Amino acid sequence: MHKIKSIIICCLLSSSIFSQQKPNVVLIYVDDLGYGDLSCYGATKISTPNIDKLAKQGIRFTNAHATSATCTPSRFALMTGIYAWRKAGTGILLGDAALIVPTDKTTLPSLFQKAGYQTGIVGKWHLGLGDQLEKEWNGELKPGPNEVGFDYSFIFPATADRVPSVFVENHKVVALDSSDPIQVDYYKKVGNDPTGKENPELLKMRSSLNHGHNNTIVNGIGRIGYMSGGNKARWTDEEMPLTFLAKAKEFIENNKKQPFFLYYTLTEPHVPRMPSTMFKGKSNLGYRGDAILQMDWTVGEIMKQLESLGIAKNTMIIFSSDNGPVLDDGYEDEAVSKLNGHTPAGVLRGGKYSTFEGGTRVPLIVSWPSKTKPAVSDAMVSQIDFMSSFSKMLNIKPKDIEITDSEDMLNVLLGKSTKGRTVLVEQGINSLAIRKDHWKYIEPNKGPTINVLTNTELGNNPLPQLYDLQNDLGEKNNLAAQKPEITNELASLLQKIKAQKD
Repeated sequence: MHKIKSIIICCLLSSSIFSQQKPNVVLIYVDDLGYGDLSCYGATKISTPNIDKLAKQGIRFTNAHATSATCTPSRFALMTGIYAWRKAGTGILLGDAALIVPTDKTTLPSLFQKAGYQTGIVGKWHLGLGDQLEKEWNGELKPGPNEVGFDYSFIFPATADRVPSVFVENHKVVALDSSDPIQVDYYKKVGNDPTGKENPELLKMRSSLNHGHNNTIVNGIGRIGYMSGGNKARWTDEEMPLTFLAKAKEFIENNKKQPFFLYYTLTEPHVPRMPSTMFKGKSNLGYRGDAILQMDWTVGEIMKQLESLGIAKNTMIIFSSDNGPVLDDGYEDEAVSKLNGHTPAGVLRGGKYSTFEGGTRVPLIVSWPSKTKPAVSDAMVSQIDFMSSFSKMLNIKPKDIEITDSEDMLNVLLGKSTKGRTVLVEQGINSLAIRKDHWKYIEPNKGPTINVLTNTELGNNPLPQLYDLQNDLGEKNNLAAQKPEITNELASLLQKIKAQKD
């Protein structure tokens, strides 16, 4: 009997040790941050010391991509391992949209759940809630993050420039007063709240011309869409990032003794940029620069917490952005007038909304102190690859998960290999592009060449475009007419990939 007890105790200890050997994973996903917005990526007009420190202790990627040049489709692809352009209804969602992530298929967080992790999301969601438009905001909001794999969720529904401007924690609006019910409509005004269009004198930040950020005023800022009620539940922009940070740290603290996956989705530097008071005016680049400083500080706070808890060495931190940068995206916040020589996209052409590299090539840093050695990698990787890569790391067999477009890049992400993807599809607002090695083909599109509201080159052209990114990273020289064989090869390959069924 004594021997049996000893064996049982040894087994339990071995199981405990094994569970602690599983790395914690913190995926920090920021909003509208460009390839050139960090000092570790060459920025000279702004300093991001905490993210620089993360880069120095991990792998910094120079050819990493979000799948799309806008937020909702990038987030959908990250969550599912499927290119968003394969699915209808995955464009930029309204604030009251229905859930677009499938609840009956394996997602990135449910992958971790299958491996025994506690999973949480804190921050921006923008993938819809409920099963219909015009939902009841005063009851349970489901299905949502909890139904697609998160044990805990503390989010705002869409983006900060869209109503409803409230926090949602595990299905319910935080601090909701039943005597002041919330109503939301994106097509007609509801209630008597002032709007930016009707009452511009009430604004502390005016909307830019024709952007549509002039509906219901919340915290002195006009939003997209109309909202009434929920006055006690409405957040202020200055407190929102600090609330998200507190909730993220709380999740880490609560799960420090077991493996956890935290999807921490910051709002910075997305509009409206209204940073906390301690960061206002600190960057000399307007509120956009201040928001980047706030973002960097937040990353540093998470790093400090992991160190203080003694779990930093066995925690993988992944830092990246959902798409490229944009300056004037709806508000007069001095992002343009105080640019001061800063280049948010670095040497890249285009930005948010664009099929050029500036739309999807983003910072990506992977740090796992007990496993990764400091390095800079030019391997081509995509956030869509997280699904297959983590299935490999967690030993979840590929046949158990539904993946269409994700590739196993685990060794690349950990710095054990420099052989990345050979082929990648990039999605702009109007067109698709395909990368094969250093060649890039953009399919013909008759859409506008420039987003006049944001002054962003979109990459649209009625003629085929071909760029040699090895010698022309800024995509200045269209070689389609000079290299018809390569142009035709990539055009055919793109059509073949588009025709594949998930």
